[in-house]
Order: sequence, then structure tokens, then C-alpha cells
Amino acid sequence: MTAMGWKMLPVAAMLLFLPAATAAADWILDGKASALHFVSVKKGGVGEVHAFRGIEGKVSGGGEAMVWVDLASVDTNVEIRDERMRKMLFETDKFPRATITAKVDAGLLKEMKSGQRRVVPLKLTLSLHGKARTYETTVALTGLEDGAVAVTSRRPIIVNAGDHGMGEGVEALRKVVELPSIATAVPVVFDLVFHPARQ
Repeated sequence: MTAMGWKMLPVAAMLLFLPAATAAADWILDGKASALHFVSVKKGGVGEVHAFRGIEGKVSGGGEAMVWVDLASVDTNVEIRDERMRKMLFETDKFPRATITAKVDAGLLKEMKSGQRRVVPLKLTLSLHGKARTYETTVALTGLEDGAVAVTSRRPIIVNAGDHGMGEGVEALRKVVELPSIATAVPVVFDLVFHPARQ
């Protein structure tokens, strides 16, 4: 299939990949309850929504947030497209994951009550394909049961493939599927759920 408007780059959001790091975390990302999506656009106006199914993360007691995205978990609903993106765009053999880091107000997270909602600015750094870039956005914090907190993007983060050294990968995808164009700028949104770590 040709729907490879793979400018993908997700982006966006915050937290862990190494199991050993969870011991120092105050909140652990619930991968099953969380979502990270991006939109590709081909042929000048055909948009498709895709996701990464493998995300892990944590927030430390000091507010250091980190998220690891398994790039091989990309899900476009088309198997051959997923495989091409892994090999030609993300080059997962060399760059298996993307890392997102941010500094958050740990005190605010602790104060969130079930049903409470706060909107706050957030600056995050995305390390993808060997290149890092900082993005500024706004997120909504929502208190959940048992001290859990949801962190949701209030607006899409625009990630450009060229900023992360992936412009050639986008062009390679365009050629292999014989498309007239594939946008290199990709909107990314996220909805992350963090549970208090059980010490």
C-alpha cells in the first residue's frame, strides 16, 4: 500500500524504557492505557492516523519525566507499510527507539485529585534518529482514581522529518510507493496515563 506519508516522528510526551529505572520512579507510565498517534499526509491532502503501540515511561519524584517509544511498534494498519517504515524511515536496526524527556511539576502531580483538571505549558525534548529537538506545547493534567494522572496534549506537536535526519527516508518511501508527494511535517498527539509507583 502506498499510504506512507511517513513523516512520522512522533513526538511527543514523556518517560522510560529501562526496567531498572522504575525503582526510582514516583509514577510509572501505563502503556496499555496510554496512546501516541501521528498523522501522515500524502498526495497533497490524503491524511491517515497511525500509532506506536510500544511506549514505556516514568516520572521521578523530582519531576524528571522520560518516555521511550519502541519505533518497531509502529502501527499503520498496513503490514507492508509498517515494515517499510521500520526499515526505510526509522531504521530501527540502528535507532530502535525514540526518547522524550521533560521537566514537570512533581508537586502538582501529587496534588491532583480524581476529576480535577489543570492546563499547563510543557517543554519537551525529542531524541529521534540520532537527533534531538525541543518542542513547546500545552498539556492537560487530569486526576484519576488511586492517585493516577493523565497527561494529554492540548494541541498537536508538529514534528518535521528533516529536523531529525529523516528527510531521505521520507523520499525513499515516496519513491517505492510511487506517490507524487508525502508531507515531511507530521502532527503528533498523546494521551499518557501515569500510576503512582508501588514501592
